[in-house]
Amino acid sequence: MRIAAAADLHCGVNDRERIRERLNAVPAAADVLVLAGDLTNYGRPEEMEVLISQLLRLRLPIISVLGNHDYESGAVPELLRMLREVGIKALDGEPYEREGVGFAGVKGFCGGFGRGELTAFGEPAIKSFVHTSMEESLRLERALSQLRNERRVVLLHYAPIEATAVGEARELFPFLGSSRLSDVCDRFGAAAIFHGHAHHGALEGRTRGGIPVYNVALPLLLAQAPPLAFRLVEV
Repeated sequence: MRIAAAADLHCGVNDRERIRERLNAVPAAADVLVLAGDLTNYGRPEEMEVLISQLLRLRLPIISVLGNHDYESGAVPELLRMLREVGIKALDGEPYEREGVGFAGVKGFCGGFGRGELTAFGEPAIKSFVHTSMEESLRLERALSQLRNERRVVLLHYAPIEATAVGEARELFPFLGSSRLSDVCDRFGAAAIFHGHAHHGALEGRTRGGIPVYNVALPLLLAQAPPLAFRLVEV
């Protein structure tokens, strides 16, 4: 399966032509398009409507998760409904299988990496923050545990490893992702992990268990020479 992957499209209400230009080459290159969150700029249904109008033109299977920008306006249930009503598989902790490949997707959350990972100790606000991070990892675990496919793809918004955050300011690392996500993937296995969020990070890295991780944030992809609007990976 040829997977075209991108994240951080940040579609606004006036971005119809920009999105069309970015995605035009996808159908000729890939069998499936995956979108790793921040589909919209402010999480507004009118922004999602613009994006959907351009996604449907591709006539291609599409699998997505939401990102932190998509949560901004408190309209997540509406955004998920809009995507699913037109046949876009919007994952929010559910497993999904297509043509022998299993997909598991969650937004993920912050928390930090390795020895810098925040633990649930101290004030209630810290414990709540860490609980959110742990809950996202548990939701990913539940999705992966239900897949029986040898080939598995994990779709996140937040980074699961530090290596693909390198390039961002070190002060931002605790807010770019969490090692808890990669720990889950290493336990269950995956052929590839896609994420976004780290706009100035590194293009790829590996989990401690050796799973390839691809940062497909659009600003990062466009900074290549030549610029690309998606990453193509075969699994």
